Amino acid sequence: MTEHIAQANRSPEPASRVGALAAPTEPPVPRRTVTPTGQSNRAGLVPRRFYRSFVGLLVGALGSSFVLAVMVGSVSVPAAAVIRIVADHVGIGGTTDINPAIVQVVWDLRVPRALLTIVVGAGLSVAGAVIQVAVRNPLGDPYILGVVAGASSGAVLVIVLGSAAAAGLGVSAAAFVGALLATSATFLLGRRGARLPPTRMVLAGVAVAYLFSAVTFYLQSIATPNELRRAVFWGLGSVAGAQWSDIGLPMIVVVVATTFLMIQGRSLNALLAGDETASSLGVNVIALQIVLLVTASLLSAVVVAVAGGIGFVGLIVPHVARMLVGADHRRALPVTVLVGATFMLLVDLLARTVRRPSELPLGVVTAAIGAPFFLWLLRRNRASGSM
Repeated sequence: MTEHIAQANRSPEPASRVGALAAPTEPPVPRRTVTPTGQSNRAGLVPRRFYRSFVGLLVGALGSSFVLAVMVGSVSVPAAAVIRIVADHVGIGGTTDINPAIVQVVWDLRVPRALLTIVVGAGLSVAGAVIQVAVRNPLGDPYILGVVAGASSGAVLVIVLGSAAAAGLGVSAAAFVGALLATSATFLLGRRGARLPPTRMVLAGVAVAYLFSAVTFYLQSIATPNELRRAVFWGLGSVAGAQWSDIGLPMIVVVVATTFLMIQGRSLNALLAGDETASSLGVNVIALQIVLLVTASLLSAVVVAVAGGIGFVGLIVPHVARMLVGADHRRALPVTVLVGATFMLLVDLLARTVRRPSELPLGVVTAAIGAPFFLWLLRRNRASGSM
């Protein structure tokens, strides 16, 4: 009886204490924060429930842009003929009665160029997206690691002094070696022990880029007018004269590297939130950062070696993808690939047609489009503080 009375008289738990016990152990996540790259974690313009439909729309836009790029040229080819020729060569169509000269133009000249353009756009875009996360800088792209400057030095060395000056390497091979040398120098100068501090990496990349640019400018100063024109045109980017033999290695590297980076989507999201958060989630930050930078550098070097220095693609496209679908890399990287590939196809089409029969370097067109867009993006995000 005494025990029951004691239980009845026992004072109830204070409401504040009960609330404290029931409350979550972590503070609620704010609806919108700014990540170390300057990107907002808010949802993109495309709602999540429409993501698959949106990706399908982008795939359709890429296919349409591919057909359009093959159609347009000195000789216009109808879309139906393009589709029949491609289907015939990949084994899903029957024989055609199309003029053999048209078939040769489409399959041997325009299709390789369009495919290489897709590979270049996708590779530069993915590399830029990963570099922006790895170095915690919204301005990250292949230029920031010295990749483009190193590739330009190697290519110009062969153009001006001949392949003998580069141990018998061709332009693309010398550009690839130059890109790897510049990237290696950036890693050696930017590391601190086993770590790769983002700020040091950016500063080292800028310094290395200036050093290799000095070599490039010296070589251009001793070049003949024809050599100088070729060197400048290569440095601004071009896929003119693309052949089937130019596509194999870049395509394999871009597909493998992009697939690997997509698998790392969760780790990229964790790294985007900061080192402490990533470590608490079980991510080896140092190892991941090194792997990301090495992968992005290799990806950039292969692409730049075959297409030259094309600016703004790796900088702009990742921002567009995050603006559309949010900062979750499991969703943003596929969109980055599709937007980058489509964008480059349209840029190449514009470069070929705006000054017929001459062509503009791709870097001129990407800069003319990318710079105003980036300024608009900065103005759009100024009030929100997301960049």
